[in-house]
Amino acid sequence: MDFSVKPTLTGDKTVLRPFTEADADVMWEIFEDPEVLRFTDEPSQELTREQVRSWYGSRSDQPDRLDLAVIDRAGGELVGEVVLYEWDAKARSCTFRTLIGPRGRDRGLGTEAIRLIVGHGFEQLGLHRIELEVYGHNHRARRAYEKVGFAVEGVRREADLRDGEWVDWVVMAILDREWSARHGRPDALSSTAS
Repeated sequence: MDFSVKPTLTGDKTVLRPFTEADADVMWEIFEDPEVLRFTDEPSQELTREQVRSWYGSRSDQPDRLDLAVIDRAGGELVGEVVLYEWDAKARSCTFRTLIGPRGRDRGLGTEAIRLIVGHGFEQLGLHRIELEVYGHNHRARRAYEKVGFAVEGVRREADLRDGEWVDWVVMAILDREWSARHGRPDALSSTAS
């Protein structure tokens, strides 16, 4: 698998496009959001603006992962990111993560962005499985993943200490045949149903 091709994927509400260094300042603001801080794994070191600028400026050059900016089509604003990474060639699987800032929430942008990148993974890249881990108390993200068809596979109980409290990691995944049956809309009737 080679993630060197960085597509632009367009939905009704969002556009997913390759990152540029110019996106770093907005992503920095998103990283500072209290909800983002609460629901993302803490970095191993303090990040600087320059490191964030370097990171996003180099995303288009990375053949081992696909990082795409989530753009709100209504106003053209960058609201977050979606990422496919940790490719396992033998299993045809990879890990997924997303991050949506405050201006992109509660309007279906995250759910559509997830559908777009997951669809790309299965339909264009030939993936068999896409998995993720999400904090058990991150109900908004879990709902979005479930809307697209991710199923809970297990719980890593009290796997992380956040703000003095033990929190669970929920392991979720979706398979290619599950995607094919409903294209990220598990509540829709399957086209193969008789």
